[in-house]
Amino acid sequence: MQTMRCCRVLPTILAAGLLLLLDGCVTAPETGRSQLILLSSDKEMAMGFESFTQLKKETPVSKNAQAAALVQSVGRRLAAVAELPGAQWEFVLFESKEANAFCLPGGKVGVYTGLLPVTKDAAGLAAVLGHEIAHAVLRHGNERMSRALAWQLGGSLLSTGLSMSAADPRAAVAVQQAYGFGSQVGSELPHSRTQESEADHVGLRFMARAGYDPEAALAFWQRFASYNSAQGGNGTPGFLRTHPTDETRIRQIQAWLPEAKAQFRAQ
Repeated sequence: MQTMRCCRVLPTILAAGLLLLLDGCVTAPETGRSQLILLSSDKEMAMGFESFTQLKKETPVSKNAQAAALVQSVGRRLAAVAELPGAQWEFVLFESKEANAFCLPGGKVGVYTGLLPVTKDAAGLAAVLGHEIAHAVLRHGNERMSRALAWQLGGSLLSTGLSMSAADPRAAVAVQQAYGFGSQVGSELPHSRTQESEADHVGLRFMARAGYDPEAALAFWQRFASYNSAQGGNGTPGFLRTHPTDETRIRQIQAWLPEAKAQFRAQ
């Protein structure tokens, strides 16, 4: 009786999961790529605002007023050409040797002081901030969380199916492990690299529309590649990376430059 009841319940769970995923399919702005977005815009932004508030409590904000003013000036100029309804744009320079930047949902952007020697000037900084702003506009954070929920649902359904079958317990564990590895290496890491490339592409457009020469993005990524090389590089194989290699990013930006330069000239 228990097995028969499970057999009736499983199709219902599958149908509900499928409807949830279909309802979450949207089209990304700028690129038209199909995305899975399950969280509401309000929820997504509230999470970003809360995380940024906490981060500002835990990470020292730079006291370099001139550098902070540059980050805010370039950021506002780029945000003016980026459409993100409900955004509360904020650009903060954090004191850290790390050469990095980030953007949380809702327009909360952080830059670490360690990146400024590599960005070099306003145009180089625009290449970085354009990329980060593109992440927010394209709702990449929401998409990552939504995909994680979808994979979690898939894992739960797989576990339920295996528990209802007569499969050997060791085989069931192996199947679940393969599912986890396959979802990460076969789907989520490639998807992360796709998002990064998409943010590079859209960020280049924002940069050009804001009046910054997109050639500066190419120069920045060449400097960043040299910086990474001087730091010892990253020996992680490409298929295990969350980001494209520097060489790939440079090659892609070279291919996108004609489009971006046309928008720059139009401005």
